Amino acid sequence: MTYFVLIAFCVIILLAYIFDITARHTKIPGVILLILTGMAISYLASFWGLDLPDMSAMLPVMGTLGLILIVLEGSLDLSIRRDKTRLIISSVASSVILFALFIAAFAYLGSIFLECDLKTGIINIIPLAVISSAVAIPSATGLNKPDREFVTYESSISDIVGILAFDFLLFNNGPMGSGIVRFVFELFIMLLASVLFSAGLAFLLHKITHHVKYVIIMTTIVLVYALAKLAHLPSLLVVLIFGLVMNNNALFKNKHSERIIDFEGFNLELGAFKNIVTELTFIIRCFFFILFGFYTRISDLLSLDNLIISALIAATIFILRAAFFKAVLRLPFSPLLFFAPRGLITILLYLSIPTAMLLPCINVGVVTQVIFITILMMTFGNMIFDKTKAGAATGKTDSDTQTETPTQNNFQE
Repeated sequence: MTYFVLIAFCVIILLAYIFDITARHTKIPGVILLILTGMAISYLASFWGLDLPDMSAMLPVMGTLGLILIVLEGSLDLSIRRDKTRLIISSVASSVILFALFIAAFAYLGSIFLECDLKTGIINIIPLAVISSAVAIPSATGLNKPDREFVTYESSISDIVGILAFDFLLFNNGPMGSGIVRFVFELFIMLLASVLFSAGLAFLLHKITHHVKYVIIMTTIVLVYALAKLAHLPSLLVVLIFGLVMNNNALFKNKHSERIIDFEGFNLELGAFKNIVTELTFIIRCFFFILFGFYTRISDLLSLDNLIISALIAATIFILRAAFFKAVLRLPFSPLLFFAPRGLITILLYLSIPTAMLLPCINVGVVTQVIFITILMMTFGNMIFDKTKAGAATGKTDSDTQTETPTQNNFQE
């Protein structure tokens, strides 16, 4: 039995790797193929009468690990420079304002049609308001650099904002006013502690001479995240700030710091650390979506009743996004409009809703359908962008192709 389990693990990882490679050519995100693979495994196990152990308890654990690694991987690729100010402001505004508008729209509809209290309605809709960095960041590899950075910033900030809002509403049982004051104070303290903690970890990464050090750094990050989460603090900030401090170490470079840190050697260490984070993220994400697919019921996915609700939710996501891009950000629709997928963080937050607070209309089937619809929309956007690039390439000389895209010009204005 041991060898069959090992073979299954190896086959799953190899399949995920093949999906990842072919996604660049087929434009079908590996996430969809992983979920479908999990559903196929479930069907075959049932068909052949295999008695597989219950692994559903692993979903939240793997989802949390995946979230930490994905945000860390994304933040390790983000550069903070003056010429990126507009890009950063645009992506943060998009993630925060669109999140708030989506929540407000459905909380209002829920209070009218479902007659549920405001807190319950918001807690149920938050998981569907969050852009999944687990899906968006890997799928943005074919975009140009400004668009790719926009997707990374927007999805990472969306994850953080969603988790902060969800935790605040779920654990705040007192008056809203005092809760907000306490929350802002905790956010400030966590921000300060995150900077100090990140600087300390970065220094340790540079100074540890033992051959085992990357695992120790990763373990420490996960430990601090878990402890902060238990204390209901904004723990994802630790991960984001650590990645930003590591990748933007040049901001701390001066004649005093150069006496302590060899920045050239540090950046070599950082390159190796990034590679390990990328490979760990790949494995965790792979098994999470396979497991999610395994426990997804086909009847929920194909339910027409669920489809009406999920189509309404998905339509609202893209209508609000299109209006915001056109009126506020003044960005072209292709391809960024389509990069609003739901995924790992949506599942993770939905599984965290107490049973007593779950609304019947927002069930597993609706969540799964919204994930599929938004990912298919992102696939469609990727295909359109590829055709646009191909058309531009055939109509320009080599020197012309060096000019900036409309999106690049917009971000640099």
